[in-house]
Amino acid sequence: MSQPAHTAEGNRWVTLVLVCLAQFMVILDATIVNVALPTIQRELDFSQADLQWVINSYTLTFGGFLLLGGRAADLVGRKRIFIAGTLLFSLASLLNGLSTTSTQLVIFRGLQGLGGALVSPAALSIITTTFPEGPERTKALGVWGAIAAGGAAFGLLLGGILVDSLSWEWIFFVNVPVGIVTVALSARLVRESKAEGAGSFDVLGAVLVTSGLIVLVYAIVKAQSFGWGSGRTLGLGAVALALLAAFVVAESRREGPLVRLSIFRIRSLAVANLVLLLVAGGLFALFFFATLYVQEILGFSPLKAGFAFLPVTAGIVAGSGTAQLLVRRVGVRANTIGGMVCAAAGLFVLSGVPVDGSYASDLLPGLLLMAFGMGNTFVPITLIATTNVEPRDAGLASGLFNTSQQIGGALGLAVLSTFAAEKTTSWLQDLGHPPSPADRAAGLVEGFQVAFTSAAILVAFGAVLMALLLRSRDVENVNPEQGMVPA
Repeated sequence: MSQPAHTAEGNRWVTLVLVCLAQFMVILDATIVNVALPTIQRELDFSQADLQWVINSYTLTFGGFLLLGGRAADLVGRKRIFIAGTLLFSLASLLNGLSTTSTQLVIFRGLQGLGGALVSPAALSIITTTFPEGPERTKALGVWGAIAAGGAAFGLLLGGILVDSLSWEWIFFVNVPVGIVTVALSARLVRESKAEGAGSFDVLGAVLVTSGLIVLVYAIVKAQSFGWGSGRTLGLGAVALALLAAFVVAESRREGPLVRLSIFRIRSLAVANLVLLLVAGGLFALFFFATLYVQEILGFSPLKAGFAFLPVTAGIVAGSGTAQLLVRRVGVRANTIGGMVCAAAGLFVLSGVPVDGSYASDLLPGLLLMAFGMGNTFVPITLIATTNVEPRDAGLASGLFNTSQQIGGALGLAVLSTFAAEKTTSWLQDLGHPPSPADRAAGLVEGFQVAFTSAAILVAFGAVLMALLLRSRDVENVNPEQGMVPA
């Protein structure tokens, strides 16, 4: 017997609540960890250079397996992959909280990223197959987008509350009951669906690109101790390039590749993803180093640090709203370039943070300028990345955009962390005497200044590339009403 219309409609909205709950958990984890970094560093004895692996282990596996997660959801079943990903994410969260060494935490963070790579695309696919095109789907995707923005902002606050009142382990433990409830209800209430003729798995492609990126990041991070021109650094770099080259060869020869390389012939898509790699590097660096600055130098508690970054969320929201108006008036190309110039200016302001600085005068102005610029960058660059794309390639274009953001952030953070650690080490060595606590603080700030300056250069270079490589006629077909829901 068929299900009554009102019951079916009710189930659709229950399904939306469940998949958004899981997505909220994944998005939350992207920011909740930042506030806990100084505490994790002290308790698990991370070096300044290796601390970025707490972020990058998650980011690299998430970005590297994101496209494979979407393909698996289409082939195996969206509900199955969604539940499997949520279980894996929850288990990895538990293991993260139980970690007693830095190595354990890095490994389990990678496992958590793999779970997230299964959850996000499966959840979005469930929404698009549950809600028919029209007002209902638009409303559902609007809720999805709001969850992404809200999760990022709430993560900063919740991270501070949990670290202050309990311990850093609880930023991971909090995911476990949420995951269990989501799995239990989804097993009963979410409808299964598959895509007919969706192609085949490309596990080899996902493994090659993720392995290549992990080796590359490891080579960059270890270059500080090995030496940039040492045999070990160059050898690791060669292995990374070989793995990435093998990925390109494998993708060009497979009938159902993870990434169909011919899609990069679309100039607007190729330029947008290239520029996004640079922009994401600057954004990841902002949260990483600014979090360390407010806690290690300004002496903020984790909770106070969480509140300190709320203006960043407000700035991005304000910039996004402005961008929706500017796109119609000046065009997506000019809006994107202007947004990046504004963000780079904010990062240059942050590069002057002093060791005896204050939040209101030395940090907040740069944060707001950078956030407003980012809001004016992400809206138009999303439109650029998805224009001129055929409907059959819409999912691939969306996946590439989100993958570029994750991988660009990971690579940028690895490079800037290494630069910062090198500057701190050399500054302390040049003192000629054992460093005092005040000297160590000053050395850290010297490193932070280098990182913010480098991040500003990355974003500014992105603006230059956009101006040089993208022609006005390449984006003349952009529809300002178009958009992409973040995965």
